[in-house]
Amino acid sequence: MSKKYIVRFKFSDGGVCNLCLDEAYAPLTVNHFVNVIKSKVLNGSIFHRVIENFMVQAGGYKIEDNTLIEIENVSNVKGEFKSNGFENNLKHELGVISMARTQDKDSGTSQFFLCAETCPWLDGEYAAFGYCVDEESKEAILRISHVQTGRLHPYFTDFPLEPIYIDDVSIIEEKE
Repeated sequence: MSKKYIVRFKFSDGGVCNLCLDEAYAPLTVNHFVNVIKSKVLNGSIFHRVIENFMVQAGGYKIEDNTLIEIENVSNVKGEFKSNGFENNLKHELGVISMARTQDKDSGTSQFFLCAETCPWLDGEYAAFGYCVDEESKEAILRISHVQTGRLHPYFTDFPLEPIYIDDVSIIEEKE
């Protein structure tokens, strides 16, 4: 039997996003991300990539003294998706959380993205592992996806002009 974790993200723009992380889709990823949440490494991180009608990405960076600092020392997790030899049927639709990664299919760490639209080209290529449990959560994602972005950092062309932080993320319920 697989576990489910209800997690709550609180964003600096006042938004709240409640997600169900579901081991039925990606058990290693859920376990990994639960450990990331418990480590509190996501608290204070920013959304560093925002693409309207696509996704919002966070979990990789913080801003300290007006300097972008990369979050380090988070282990990798095996990519649980079809092109990496794993059956995962969770579709990348509005409100789905998925692990961000590099070209290395097993490079997911603490970075994740939240889908702001249905993105079928991601299915089978990225480890989707949870979904919004209410409409308010989807609205919070959509609000972030519509912020103004620009090239505020040499590596990011879709960086929010006004930073949006993850103030807190916590596990509020565990289900068998």
